[in-house]
Amino acid sequence: MAILPEVKKHYGRLKFFINGEWIESKSNNCFENTNPATGDVIAEVPVATEAEVEAAINSAWNAFKKWSNMPFRDRADYINRLRAKFDEHHEELSRILSQDHGRGIDDARGTIDRCIENIESASGAMYSLYKGEHVEQLATGIDCYLMWEPVGVFLILTPGNIPMHAWSSFVPYALACGCPVIVAPSWQCPVASEAMFKIADEVGFPPGVLNLLHVGTNFELNSRIISDSRVAGVGFIGSTAVGRELFELCGRLGKRSSINGNGKNHIVVAPDGNLDAAANYLLRGCFGMTGQRCLGSDNVAVIGNIYDDLKDKFLQAAKAMKVGFGLDETSEMGPLTTLSNKKKVENFIEKGLNEGAKLILDGRELKVKGYENGYFLGPSIFEGVSPSMEIAKEESFGPVSNLIRADSLEQVIEWINTNTEFGHSACLITESGKNARKFIRECNVGNVGINAGIPQPYAFFPLGSKRQSFFGVAKSRMDSVRMFLDQKTVTLRWV
Repeated sequence: MAILPEVKKHYGRLKFFINGEWIESKSNNCFENTNPATGDVIAEVPVATEAEVEAAINSAWNAFKKWSNMPFRDRADYINRLRAKFDEHHEELSRILSQDHGRGIDDARGTIDRCIENIESASGAMYSLYKGEHVEQLATGIDCYLMWEPVGVFLILTPGNIPMHAWSSFVPYALACGCPVIVAPSWQCPVASEAMFKIADEVGFPPGVLNLLHVGTNFELNSRIISDSRVAGVGFIGSTAVGRELFELCGRLGKRSSINGNGKNHIVVAPDGNLDAAANYLLRGCFGMTGQRCLGSDNVAVIGNIYDDLKDKFLQAAKAMKVGFGLDETSEMGPLTTLSNKKKVENFIEKGLNEGAKLILDGRELKVKGYENGYFLGPSIFEGVSPSMEIAKEESFGPVSNLIRADSLEQVIEWINTNTEFGHSACLITESGKNARKFIRECNVGNVGINAGIPQPYAFFPLGSKRQSFFGVAKSRMDSVRMFLDQKTVTLRWV
């Protein structure tokens, strides 16, 4: 085990990728991107000008006809080559992601594995999707068939917590379906996004099929792109507040959308659950990726008289976690992605204290030797949390866990379904098939895990969400093809 070298200390002024070329932005509006482990600036990022936004839209629009008319086997070949490039640059992408986002290198490597799975899934989907349906002789001399057509240009908005995974959850599927994309990544992880485009550029996609812009926090540019008549829709992963605005805009304009928002996820430990395994699931589910994982959980509901035993196991395991630099292979948890994220989590902890919750593990005072300027917080655990508290309803998006006593599985399911507006995920630790089946059927969430801390489905399954965690016509990943493709029925008469 060792501290791995960074790919680069500084990435300079980032560029845009428009019409198959790397473009030096003419913008004077720039922001700095920092390494969250050190606080050091690693890139300067320009915010796109109106002319650059127009160039990206025009580039994608001009590419649409040729790309959508390309034989699907040829498009599949591009996607397969993209998969090979991700595999070839696996370690480089992992280290850049760790440096830009802060997550541990093992977690980053796992992310690139998930990206490759998505690319493979997108390529494989084409062969079944394009088959369509055909019925002969509906009436004398009449046949009817169903075909699928690419919809158009899409804006893809990726978040700061999963910049690469989100990219792979939309972009390969859009390209496989014949739809060019404009990607506008979060201001929090722009270096990771540029790295993926550089890998994709090696594939040699036709000009205009892939386009990259940085918009920083100028979210009006996103609305400007969506509002353009040449843009068919948007794929988004981010906050519910922003996502709801995008969904409403798409609704007014008649655009397609896949809007994935916040969650307030639960891990439930039943009396018959394996407590040693449960403690490990809780570590991964609550503190993995520093609590910034979409499928991570804040709320831990413990049923019955196992509470004290589970609390002790979880507390000791959390205290033993090594927090440190993501490229240190011995680190189990890295920093928060930005200083503002760290402050939000600190405010969340303060809110819990003000509500009367008891902080039995406080990660706010953690200092990592050699990385004193990093955005680190250690694991924090509350107990004495009631479902009525705001910290039990709002997403912390950090390494904070709420221990909640429960009397029954029915009570916890009721909390999951009614106590929060979100419906992203829930997990149950149990040895009872009866209870597992009840939990699966009755929880009003999009992703359920049984004896798992993170209910992460494989790439050819959609990443489902419900209630205020999702708005739109289709979920991400495989399900997104319903957004990128449209149906056409053809009725033929030859007599």
